[in-house]
Amino acid sequence: MFSLKHWAALGGAALLISCGDSDRDKDLGQVVVYTSVDDVFARPVCEQFEKESGIKVLIVPDTEETKSTGLLNRLIAEKNRPQADVFWSGDPVRAAILKAKGVSAPYRPAKPADASGAFSDPDGHWSALSARARVLLVNTNLVAEAERPTSIEALRDPKRKGKGCLANPLFGTTSMHAAALFSVWGEGKAQAFFDALIANEVAMLSSNGEVKRRVAAGDFAIGLTDTDDASVAMKEGKPVAVVFPDADGMGTLLVPNAAVLIARGPNADNGKRFIDYLMTSEVERALAECEAAQMPLRPGVPVPSGVRGLSEIKAMAVDYAALGGSLDELSQGFLKDWVERQTNP
Repeated sequence: MFSLKHWAALGGAALLISCGDSDRDKDLGQVVVYTSVDDVFARPVCEQFEKESGIKVLIVPDTEETKSTGLLNRLIAEKNRPQADVFWSGDPVRAAILKAKGVSAPYRPAKPADASGAFSDPDGHWSALSARARVLLVNTNLVAEAERPTSIEALRDPKRKGKGCLANPLFGTTSMHAAALFSVWGEGKAQAFFDALIANEVAMLSSNGEVKRRVAAGDFAIGLTDTDDASVAMKEGKPVAVVFPDADGMGTLLVPNAAVLIARGPNADNGKRFIDYLMTSEVERALAECEAAQMPLRPGVPVPSGVRGLSEIKAMAVDYAALGGSLDELSQGFLKDWVERQTNP
């Protein structure tokens, strides 16, 4: 059994990974993987796949600030002349958008991690694996344990005015979270929530990673981020605590990874092999054991101390496929206007 910690020792900072395995002489070709998963977590997985399969892996990562959105737009632009074989997305909403725009192709892994199909596309356009969750990160020097928030509603609480932060909701998991709130709450309540954030002087930062850094530094008391960023702060010994919000209400939003086969990709067979590899228990275990601290979807994969299992979380009930269309509309409408008002009050 192996983990990303062990894989990281393999090195490999080059964009085109090469491991010198004897299988390389078999000329098994390459696979082009676009990924919005943090490079520090995705690259060791790709390296291990190359080592075991003999297939060269070309990784094309996203930037932290435009996480998911940058590669999404690139894949759409390349639709008629695809360059990628696989999109390893950090969330399923971008996968749903690619399906709607005819960029993806159906492929059902023989042994999916998400055997229940609860997080995957019923038509096979994306297959889910390890999940993160949207959480509140709390600075324990600024917030006493008895006063820790239990809901994202805390961000608009007047007593926390100017003390909260979140990432730009046009990008990454924050955009998905926004779409989920519109789905669960309805348009009126969701718009009122975001308007209240501006009134309560909640800061909009560049990324979830920046939320983690600023809360850990004590610049803000609370911030909305992902469990992988929160896990890094905890392991660094920062004065922070993690709250899985709304356990007594609508639940916490879960964000599974999504593996997408690109239609007419140049190396389709190798793309399928790579997706099959992502579905293995070894990959899910590795993503759980590293700083990403992701929750395995496959039953029976060990969950390390400090990582919650799916059964320990009340999950927000959302239709991930439906969120794709909602996010597309929100990004061109309300959320775009909200970001402009936040930037230029």
